[in-house]
Amino acid sequence: MKKIFYILFLFFNANVYSQIITPSLDANFGVDADLRANNWLLGDGDDDWFSQNLLSGIGVIDTTGASSIKAQYAINPAFRYSSFYRGMSVPPFSVVNDKLLLGAAFIRDYHGNDSTSFSGSKNGDSPGNWYSPPTQPVPNKNDILDVMMHVRRDGPSMSDSLWLFGGVSIDGTTGDRYFDFEMYQTDLSFNKTLGTFSGYGPDAGHTAWTFDASGKVTSPGDIIFSADYGSSTLTSIEARIWIDKASMLITPTNFNWSGTFDGASNGAQYGYAGITPKTSGNFYTGLENPINTWAGAFSLIVGNNSVQTNYTPGQFMEFSVNLTKLGLDPNTMVGKSSCDMPFRRFMVKSRSSMSFTSQLKDFVAPVDFFQSAAGNATSDGSLYCGITGPVTLYVSNAVSSSTYTWTTTDGHIVSDPVNDSVTVDSAGTYVVSQQLQSFCPTYSTDTVVVAPFDPSCNVLKTTITDFFGTIVNDNNMLNWSVTNNNEIRFFEVERSADGINFFPLQTINSVASDFPSVNYKFTDDDVPKESNAAYYRLKIINVANQVSYSKIIRLSINGSLNGRVKIFPNPVTDNLQVCIYAPYRQNVELFIYDGSGRLMRSTYSTIDKGNTKLNISDFKSWPIGIYSVKVVAGNDLFINKMILKR
Repeated sequence: MKKIFYILFLFFNANVYSQIITPSLDANFGVDADLRANNWLLGDGDDDWFSQNLLSGIGVIDTTGASSIKAQYAINPAFRYSSFYRGMSVPPFSVVNDKLLLGAAFIRDYHGNDSTSFSGSKNGDSPGNWYSPPTQPVPNKNDILDVMMHVRRDGPSMSDSLWLFGGVSIDGTTGDRYFDFEMYQTDLSFNKTLGTFSGYGPDAGHTAWTFDASGKVTSPGDIIFSADYGSSTLTSIEARIWIDKASMLITPTNFNWSGTFDGASNGAQYGYAGITPKTSGNFYTGLENPINTWAGAFSLIVGNNSVQTNYTPGQFMEFSVNLTKLGLDPNTMVGKSSCDMPFRRFMVKSRSSMSFTSQLKDFVAPVDFFQSAAGNATSDGSLYCGITGPVTLYVSNAVSSSTYTWTTTDGHIVSDPVNDSVTVDSAGTYVVSQQLQSFCPTYSTDTVVVAPFDPSCNVLKTTITDFFGTIVNDNNMLNWSVTNNNEIRFFEVERSADGINFFPLQTINSVASDFPSVNYKFTDDDVPKESNAAYYRLKIINVANQVSYSKIIRLSINGSLNGRVKIFPNPVTDNLQVCIYAPYRQNVELFIYDGSGRLMRSTYSTIDKGNTKLNISDFKSWPIGIYSVKVVAGNDLFINKMILKR
């Protein structure tokens, strides 16, 4: 049975605002200090952080790999100190249960002797002045264990109310607890080695909100929600925004000033100012669990490093804020697209007392939010070296909720250009533009170059097999196999920045072998960091001094994680190989989903350090189309697209 709490009323400018501290259902999300979907009044249909059943309500946190993590907890106590992150269970901008889901995150923090805790810092300071010692103990009432955040709209369109949900669990349950959910416009980041922050904003370490003379918002800035929990319930939630103090002389259009202002010092020019809505009515909800409550799909690791299945009473707190009612919805701001989000990163902190500027204690390092994967364009072939005919171009990391549009000025597209894959039949430069929804502006672009047909070179079709690349520790590792090794003198590895103009990198001599099939590899440890991608091909010289070329492969340089997993061939007809580089022996889970998100195949295995190939077959009964291949290796998540054709 739910515990009923008292209601605290705040008064401002004759408007009445009530902070709900009883369970509520906001935008179909249960704010009840419980983590289970389909638990609203023991019914079916509400969403929550996690789901334990197959009813209609969903869990918004991606629980892929949860069983692997809990298995490690059982056999390796040292692993329990690890921190990890999980994103949303569906792609950003997905419509689920008639609500538009924009983003979600779950973060497991360090605990005990914490390596992400403050030393002598406070709200109002520039993050450039915050410092975190290498490790230090944190009082258990301030020791953050897990953090959750979710943003959705109360309907399927961008015009529906925007809601933010936050959850936090702590080690201790006695005494008062004080937390801040702080949101940034810049890419604030934390260097764990140095214990310092970087990427903070230009206005005394934050980004200030600005207004025109009429009070309309001209540019958004940083936001903070401060929640104070007593020994048994929520006592207050306060919303503040970072401003130049002179802005308080302006009457904002979107909200009212509450009268509070705190910066780094009493005379600070910049600081956090409290705000309240223009209209009366409920806009905050918050409470803590009154009874033992399931701790979620990843279980809970407490300060003494033991694994717990349930939260004890008062250990988990959650809240919701109607951002639209509070005036923080980008829809209500001048010059902002309806698809813009109110912040880029968020950070959760604990304080020593109710005072907004009291000493900060523990924190969860800044986390990306609303960062959808930029479309990565590639092809299943090219018009190189005597290969002619149609070529399929596709987005290797396509998500079902995005819209992809292909254009070209010098090539020819023969299929529908609004798709995550297209067919082309001539050389040229092809550009794919990604929109998070069809009504949103362009989010990202990527380019594929199909080179002109070269009649002077011929690919030895039976020579090169399995030519692929992976990115490991910022180095590009190339692997290939040959089926007629005794006919080859040497290889020349060539690299290009544009896929057209290639330059030699290294000569690899043929290896003497009694077997016709031999594997080769090459590591490029001097990749230009200013490029977004590197293209590679192999020049093959046989014993008769005849020259042939391999296909061209492309490796993205904007992140090394995705380079650890490679699927080939792609498109696939019946047999798929998934190559995974592991920095150490670890558990791996693989999932394949169809376009509707239905799980089609799953495998579980343990792989050794180095490169491992997982073979997946028997796709003959599957419909042709695009599938998502999700790989969980240890605590890392990788997603690729697989095209199935006949």
